[in-house]
Amino acid sequence: MPVPMLSSLLLPVLALIAITPEPIALHLGPIPVYWYGICYAVGIAASYTVITREANRRGLNAALVDNGIIIVAAAALAGGRAYHVIDQWALYQDNLLKIVMPPYTGLGVYGGIITGVIAAFVIVRRWRQPFWKWADVIAPGIFVMQAIGRWGNFFNQELYGPPTNLPWGIAIDCAHRIGDHGIAQWPCPQFPAETTAFQPLFLYESVSGLIGAAVLLMLARRFGPRMRPGDLFLVWGMWYAAVRFGLETFREGNWTLGGIPTAMVISTLVFVAAGAVLVYRHRPGSTTETWGEPTPFEAAGDDGDDEFYDDDDEPVSEVAAAPADGDGQPSQPG
Repeated sequence: MPVPMLSSLLLPVLALIAITPEPIALHLGPIPVYWYGICYAVGIAASYTVITREANRRGLNAALVDNGIIIVAAAALAGGRAYHVIDQWALYQDNLLKIVMPPYTGLGVYGGIITGVIAAFVIVRRWRQPFWKWADVIAPGIFVMQAIGRWGNFFNQELYGPPTNLPWGIAIDCAHRIGDHGIAQWPCPQFPAETTAFQPLFLYESVSGLIGAAVLLMLARRFGPRMRPGDLFLVWGMWYAAVRFGLETFREGNWTLGGIPTAMVISTLVFVAAGAVLVYRHRPGSTTETWGEPTPFEAAGDDGDDEFYDDDDEPVSEVAAAPADGDGQPSQPG
């Protein structure tokens, strides 16, 4: 594509980013509706669409997503909020009600990931479904959620980096020149609002999410049957960890452990752990199962009431799962 044509396509987007938006989209009577919440609601809806389509394509029961996504989203919201509050405790220590009262202008992604994965694991195992297969189906949906939800940070004028001369730098008004932990930074007398632009970290995460979702969906279609259940989820973990590690280099005054940004520590652990598991499962001679083509049971969209899974997500028939009687035969219901 010629450079002039590319510039003409980018100019409307860059012009949008150059404004300082209002965080409130509208009022329902006395209740303000924030763009932040709208972006995350749209992100959840888009994520739901991706997950259900992938579940159907992979032969899993997509109907389970209807209830599961609400529970997982609530758990992720609670974990993300808790991570943010711990990270920026100085903003809340003098007014604890700000933690639970709207607007919820801060969520820590790693906190949401931890609680969301825990909730998903509990639900999937309770419903006797294969966790790793569902993790693969959910992974691109998480990327889509991230890509859309991060635009809520744009409307709140947050998640930005230091000043930049790059053409996609964003405008931040003087009232929002507050860094992590409530520390004032980049004051307008030294960095005039009319001439200073900042690194749009939210945009980098959003674009990364779009590209990551496309890559995972491509891998699922091209190599899906030959991949091990959980491969896509592990790739997602490595991808996000690498991106987050890089973005942390732009931030100042963030939560640290031993002088190292906490998100960098977590990102390193996630990247190494996910990579090690991925390599181990694909070692020569590995007998780890592959996705394969959907089985008749899965393709039929059964809800799993008659099928069980062992600790390695291997299907076990109902008869085999039943306890044996004294003669070594599966016991029969009385």
